[in-house]
Amino acid sequence: MIILNIKNIMKRCRISVNDISIDELIEIIKANTNIVLFDVRSPQEFKEGHLNGAINIPIYELEKWCNNESNKNYNDKTIIVYCQSGIRSKKAIKILNKNGFTELYHLKDGLDGI
Repeated sequence: MIILNIKNIMKRCRISVNDISIDELIEIIKANTNIVLFDVRSPQEFKEGHLNGAINIPIYELEKWCNNESNKNYNDKTIIVYCQSGIRSKKAIKILNKNGFTELYHLKDGLDGI
């Protein structure tokens, strides 16, 4: 039981989520052309409004998306993930990290924080 708890703690420590504000997001976009915005909300939510240039990958499709070989070219990009409130995007960061994506940022409080 102790070994399992240590493994869980180590697993959580590997993922460092870089929470950013909307102001920091704007600065990152200005300074870096190698970024991609992932909106992990549902297609319906995405249609109702999203950040310019965002790609809609619903959280429930993200694991499948990660396993698609053609998407491995995103490994060298800075990925900024957001949702409505920040809950789904934090889960998405973990999925992306588990699948080898490393340059990850999380829009703190999601679109609700804008």
